[in-house]
Amino acid sequence: MAFGRTGRLLTCMVALLSSQAMAAGKCEKLVATGSPDAPPYSWQDPQDPRHLIGANVDLLRQVAGELGVRVEVLHAGRREQALEEVRSGRMDLLLDTPMQVGQLTALDYIHPPLQLNEYLVWTRHDSALDFDGPADLARYQGSLSEKARLTPAFEAFAKSQLKLVPAQNLTQAFQKLVLGQVDYVLAGRYSGMAMTQSLGMSNDLVARGLPVDRPGLYLAVSHNSACNDAWLRGQLAKKLTELPISGASEAVLQRNVERWKAQMQMTGDAPKQ
Repeated sequence: MAFGRTGRLLTCMVALLSSQAMAAGKCEKLVATGSPDAPPYSWQDPQDPRHLIGANVDLLRQVAGELGVRVEVLHAGRREQALEEVRSGRMDLLLDTPMQVGQLTALDYIHPPLQLNEYLVWTRHDSALDFDGPADLARYQGSLSEKARLTPAFEAFAKSQLKLVPAQNLTQAFQKLVLGQVDYVLAGRYSGMAMTQSLGMSNDLVARGLPVDRPGLYLAVSHNSACNDAWLRGQLAKKLTELPISGASEAVLQRNVERWKAQMQMTGDAPKQ
């Protein structure tokens, strides 16, 4: 009988210690990074160059705040350098990465994606381009920024079926379009909106039709992060599932389009995306 009471007491103590250990193991701070040149999703803060700002930064802060986790979003260099910082575990999380099969050995992608980056066909306002679907683009000359991140399926289609002139960045692609050097540009809905407004081209260029591609921008946690555990991954997935229902993503994106536009008007800098 005494042994039974002792056994139950030991069981209760183990359960209590286990719950305390789980609570202590929960991550209190995440160090994140991402692309430094991808407005309105993420870009380097001109007022504080060590950090990134943008829609994905704001959404990550919102989600992490609801979980009681602090977040610092640092500028780690170019996109490839940011990826390496997270792969190595020096930083915990990427906030705007497309799904890459080759990275599954180093990163846990959190589903659903934080954003769906809808790529649209942008033309001059007076363009006679006839477009009902991606196949219609085969007869025209287009342009695409070298920094664009498409789904593997659409990238394969574009390489085999479309005539695309590469541009160093979205600014250059849109300039080619305005000058009549190409018939259309493939660009993200919100990055295109931010760039046309920043360049003063809103009256000259227009997005046409439905998206031709919708790559996801994911949160990805490093396998080498001390914060990478089942609790964090599960809670992040739950919060990301709730975001579209709340309408927060759309509002945050629009706000950061205006934020980018205001910065460009204030500084007079040429956008580099």
